[in-house]
Amino acid sequence: MEYQILNTSTCLLVLLVFIPTGLGICPSSCKCSGNDRNVDCSGRNLTVLPQGLQDNLTYLNLSFNQFVDLDHQLTRFTNLRTLDISNNWLKNVPAHLPKSLWELYATNNNIKVLQKLDTAYQWNLRVLDVSRNMVERAVLINNTLSSLKFLNLSSNKLWTVPTNMPYNIETVDLSNNFLSQILPGTLVRLQHLTSLYLHNNKFSYIPDKAFDQLSQLQVVTLYNNPWSCSDNQNIPYVLQWVQGTAARVVGAPCADQPWPWASSTPAPAQPTALDSSPMIKGTKAADREASAAAPEPTKVTKTHKQFKAKEVTPLATQSHPVLFPGTDRPLLHSPDGPQEAAATRTIHVQDSTEGNTSLAPATGSSTTPMTLSITSGMPTNYSKMPQSTTATLRQEEPTPSAPDTRVPSCASRWDMGLLYLAVLHAVALAMD
Repeated sequence: MEYQILNTSTCLLVLLVFIPTGLGICPSSCKCSGNDRNVDCSGRNLTVLPQGLQDNLTYLNLSFNQFVDLDHQLTRFTNLRTLDISNNWLKNVPAHLPKSLWELYATNNNIKVLQKLDTAYQWNLRVLDVSRNMVERAVLINNTLSSLKFLNLSSNKLWTVPTNMPYNIETVDLSNNFLSQILPGTLVRLQHLTSLYLHNNKFSYIPDKAFDQLSQLQVVTLYNNPWSCSDNQNIPYVLQWVQGTAARVVGAPCADQPWPWASSTPAPAQPTALDSSPMIKGTKAADREASAAAPEPTKVTKTHKQFKAKEVTPLATQSHPVLFPGTDRPLLHSPDGPQEAAATRTIHVQDSTEGNTSLAPATGSSTTPMTLSITSGMPTNYSKMPQSTTATLRQEEPTPSAPDTRVPSCASRWDMGLLYLAVLHAVALAMD
């Protein structure tokens, strides 16, 4: 009987000792959930860890308290996945954190240096947020933090982009620092980086090839930096990279300023329909060059010029002389050549000393820019046009299809002229 009582007492004592740990008892100053494995002790003005925390915690929130030092106090939580120690008075990342951590939030503390031992053994860490501190130097060891995807060091006092960042990282926030330089090779290994935030820093330029290996980059922020837009030696790289990258660039450097090395010489203005004097000057100059190279024509044979003009829409059907600006030679419209389009008119220029003053019927006049082809030699007929040219000036406009207008041949025009003269002669005889 005594033996049974002794065993019962022993069992009760064991239960009293281990039930708080096994079943979990939530500390009075915290809120718990998930079988007391998720503990929220934020905003309690705590300076030391509360009593009764289980060793198998998976989530622990100690933010908005007054912790100054948590070194070696969190090592026993070997199942801890998320630790939030933001908004305290910590001067460093707590030493000997459990290696099981996935997420560490230490924002808004007094941390001045991110030591190499703070993250050396955090192989499982995926999120590291040390923003809004006073970090002047972040020391990372090569080939550590192999699981890290998100690194936030914004709103600190960094002067140089941290080196040895883990190669699998996807998001890096370095905004609101004093960054002014990127050391060679700093970003070379970050081929999985998709988001890079560099706004509100002191960059005046980006070193050559600094971004060349960021093949997966999707967004980069560069606004609010004192870019040296007049630095012809250093600034061109980032400007050309911005133009060629597929990533979304927020705040492109020197976007509102012209590039200093770009040519400032304006392109020559094209002649318009209202001002054809440049075309005439070019035509005359080309004629002078051609005439110097060609043999001088005889007195009997006169040099003629042939102009081809593209018209957009025929505007008139009556015959009338056309005086080309800048010349004293009247231009007479000739019938269409079979080799030209329906909307193409051939303008034949004759010397003013010739006695032919008859006006050929015209189907329209053009006020649009023309394509002018200057040929030497007088064509014997309009069906075979000379192919050699001395100068060509082009300014083409879209040409709609012209209506099918039949133009009388040369023989029919002579017949009509003779008939017209005969009628006039008969009228004159009748009046006498």
